[in-house]
Amino acid sequence: MGRALPFLIVLVATLVALIDCLSTDRDDVRGLPKTVWCLVILLLPVVGVIAWFFAGRPFTTEQHAGVAAAGGTRRRPSRPVAPDDDPDFLRNIDTTRARNDAELLRRWEEDLKRREDE
Repeated sequence: MGRALPFLIVLVATLVALIDCLSTDRDDVRGLPKTVWCLVILLLPVVGVIAWFFAGRPFTTEQHAGVAAAGGTRRRPSRPVAPDDDPDFLRNIDTTRARNDAELLRRWEEDLKRREDE
């Protein structure tokens, strides 16, 4: 068991790095193309894993959420964080509410006209 432990650690670290690399968007991978990173991780298990976590892995989630990334550029979030941050969602609420209010007003006016006619 003592001799197998380093092998298991390297194997688990390699699998974690490979899964992390494969699940990362192509645009977020740093340094090398995603396929090259996968080959580096597989062909150089210890060095490749360390290189991936320090040089290839995307920046932290705060930087993905719009905080300034390396080089002073701002990254826009790929999608709004909450519904009230989504302009399309807010616009949809406004148009739906306006449509419902207009329908309600129309029904009230019809009801009022019907009552006046009676």
